[in-house]
Amino acid sequence: MTVVKKIVLAYSGGLDTSVILKWLSEEYQCPIVAYAADVGQEEDWDAVRAKGLATGAEKVIISDLKKEFVEDYIFPAFRSNAIYEGSYLLGTSLARPIIAKEQVRIAHAEGADAVSHGATGKGNDQVRFELAYLGIDPSLTIIAPWRIWDLNSRTKLVEYAKEHKIPVPVTKEKPYSSDENLLHISFEGGILEDPWNEPDAAMFKLTVAPEEAPDVARYLEIEFAGGDPVALDGVKMDPLPLFMKLNTLGGTNGIGRLDLVENRFVGMKSHGVYETPGGTILRTAHRDLETITMDREVMRIRDSLVPRYAELIYNGFWFSPECELLQTTMDASQKTVNGTVRLKLYKGNCIPVGRKSNQSLYQESFATFEADQVYNQADAGGFIRLNGLRLRIAAMQKK
Repeated sequence: MTVVKKIVLAYSGGLDTSVILKWLSEEYQCPIVAYAADVGQEEDWDAVRAKGLATGAEKVIISDLKKEFVEDYIFPAFRSNAIYEGSYLLGTSLARPIIAKEQVRIAHAEGADAVSHGATGKGNDQVRFELAYLGIDPSLTIIAPWRIWDLNSRTKLVEYAKEHKIPVPVTKEKPYSSDENLLHISFEGGILEDPWNEPDAAMFKLTVAPEEAPDVARYLEIEFAGGDPVALDGVKMDPLPLFMKLNTLGGTNGIGRLDLVENRFVGMKSHGVYETPGGTILRTAHRDLETITMDREVMRIRDSLVPRYAELIYNGFWFSPECELLQTTMDASQKTVNGTVRLKLYKGNCIPVGRKSNQSLYQESFATFEADQVYNQADAGGFIRLNGLRLRIAAMQKK
């Protein structure tokens, strides 16, 4: 076993990381700093701190990362229209690098030479955490308990917890696992392992069912500057409160539910259910504004890069040179994405119904069916003949 002098554990206060906290202290016989990241999940942080100290942590550090999460992770991804496999808005994927970055910062500040996490050996999160550690400080020792211990079932975890007097929740066990942050909440496992099963209506937390949403549509205007939202309904807002407001509006109107089977980086398929209310509104509005402010060829090149960009985030390569390169490219495409989009929110639907910009490339005087001074319709004949030349040659060859 590698000898380490101090470990910083990514800690949630749940069963898994509580057991890991105790297990690390016994196995490595060194101080453990339990670090919890507040990325917008609903949590009793006083209880998390108390439980961490009671379970054997030398110190419990709770970092409020919500503002940084929105400004430096969510907004850059949404400037890029990031979407994985055509559906997933990367809620968990975007949260992992900021959590890992702060964990490394704490390790440096506390004089720790090792970091640990509670991700299992089957999922994506182990990859995301560890690639982030390696991308920031490869000198740190990485400890992944799920890959090296023999506590390979929930039953064994509960037995270990009881043996070491770690409080185990006595509430009814949820028939799935969930992960929440400002961008989304995800559900997987348990009853959702069968992709034929429809999610339990009581499971959802951030959104009302579309059929239970208000019967009157809610109109919303989002103003953008450089591809980022800066105002709602004409009121300027900072990124964090603005995004939280979008979450509230989306949740109230039943927007952002998703049920899909995705491909994990490790090679297996996974069935997940997601709620991403504010993110769904933001991406819809942003994409719509681009239709009048972004040059056609720039958009085509940018769109061709989106799948690769989203894949990098999903697979854990946020702190990679290729992701940095793509982010720079994505941001360069956003210089003209300035203006306002009007949306209609209604029973799970987010529908763009208007858009305007001082830098709009759409000009009514050019597109009109009436007479205009900029387009000679006769020119289209030569345009068509030139574009059809290869088709004519191919047809002649066939004859």
